[in-house]
Amino acid sequence: MTDIIDRRLIVGMEVHVELATEAKMFALGPNVAHPSRFDSAPNTICDPVSVALPGALPTMNHDALEMAMLVGTALNCEIADRCQWDRKNYFYPDLPKGYQISQYEHPICGRGELTFDGPDGAVTVRITRAHLEEDTGKSGHELPGGEVIDGSIVDYNRSGSPLLEIVTEPDITSAADAVAFGRELRSICRALGVTEGIMQKGHMRFEPNINLVLTLGDGREVRTPIVEIKNLNSFRAVEQAIAHEVTRQEAQWLDDGLEMGPGAKSTRGWDEKAQRTVLQRSKEDAHDYRYFPEPDLVPLEVDQAWKDKIAARLPELPRARRARWVDVLGLTAKDAAALAEEPPTADFFEACAAAMEAQGMSASDAAIAAAKLLLNAGTRLANERTCAVEALGITADQIAGIALMRAAGDLGSTAADEVFEVLCDSEESAAAAAERLNLLQVSDASALNAWIDEALAAHPQAGEDFAAGKDAAMGRIMGHVMKASGGSADAGMVRARLIERLR
Repeated sequence: MTDIIDRRLIVGMEVHVELATEAKMFALGPNVAHPSRFDSAPNTICDPVSVALPGALPTMNHDALEMAMLVGTALNCEIADRCQWDRKNYFYPDLPKGYQISQYEHPICGRGELTFDGPDGAVTVRITRAHLEEDTGKSGHELPGGEVIDGSIVDYNRSGSPLLEIVTEPDITSAADAVAFGRELRSICRALGVTEGIMQKGHMRFEPNINLVLTLGDGREVRTPIVEIKNLNSFRAVEQAIAHEVTRQEAQWLDDGLEMGPGAKSTRGWDEKAQRTVLQRSKEDAHDYRYFPEPDLVPLEVDQAWKDKIAARLPELPRARRARWVDVLGLTAKDAAALAEEPPTADFFEACAAAMEAQGMSASDAAIAAAKLLLNAGTRLANERTCAVEALGITADQIAGIALMRAAGDLGSTAADEVFEVLCDSEESAAAAAERLNLLQVSDASALNAWIDEALAAHPQAGEDFAAGKDAAMGRIMGHVMKASGGSADAGMVRARLIERLR
């Protein structure tokens, strides 16, 4: 067999997004993907439609449709004038009806695109379609405590939950870009408020379709059969599964020479412990599902006024928001990414910066000060208290007060962190807290000079070393000044006066 001299990865993504509506897709039963139902015990929120009781008929969830349209608009998709519901027929224990209500020929969202920032720069992936369907139940092969059983168990809570399936063209060429695409899509969906996006709960499940273009020594190009990796619910799993498939598919081709063609597709599962994919079945084609129009639901007409109403709900999307923070407000890309990771944190950051601007700070200074306080003191306390930064209890106005005191030189950095922590459990102002805790920074010239004189008298050698250019010697002098002042001396002014006096 001819040697392989080059290989090129091709990945198309299928992403299943559980929409956080209160009710299910085609029934009034509660939706397990809604925050109020996260902790529902297995098989406690089932409904007649989703478990296929005789005579139960579906009714479309209007909120789910509008959420799908909102995502499609954010992805620059063509929103259909007319969409249709279809039955996708197959048997599996977690599908009580024996079919899934989905969209086949006429989905709600058509072609679009998503541009995101990959490791090597901006990448644009074409969206093929985004269609609505009902989710299945959830099969398991071990008990809740982890005990492996000889058989399977099924939880029908998820059955009937609204599911938006987003399908891309095979435009992704690396595992890292696949992860970056997934992260950006998750950020968009969470910013739109259509899903909580908790990966561990299966709110977003990724199914990369992977194959290789192999360049052979004789100049020919061959394509390996496409493999779909099912139900990946972490970005780590997405990256590792794709990386594994690159190696496995090349080795498989060297072993059997099988190329992409009719009937050559397959699905595989990801074994996290073994770090390998496992064959599940040969991949069905569309005709295997015997799609036909759903007789219990009429086609849906979407006029331009409805589309315009949805477009008007579109907020500033995460990528544009991060770019504004960097390009206009002067944040670093790293800080912007950290603040934008959680939509409520991003909104709280904006509120803090706005409160500072209202007190006279420039937009850039306010943003940088807010970012520093939230990402330093805020993140530390949030980690300690196992909550989000915005849930610490401190208000935007209180944070603005800290920043303004820092800018005026009334509060040192360490004292600012202390005031921040105190205000998480207090309704007083930053100024009142700082005064009560005796943390106000002293910049009075006579007081500073007195402390400096005392420090130099106590550490004459340190004074001589600093005068000779040894910056490290200032530490001993500064330490004495801060101790003598009870931590209230303005460190910047102390340093400036030492340089003025000794150099």
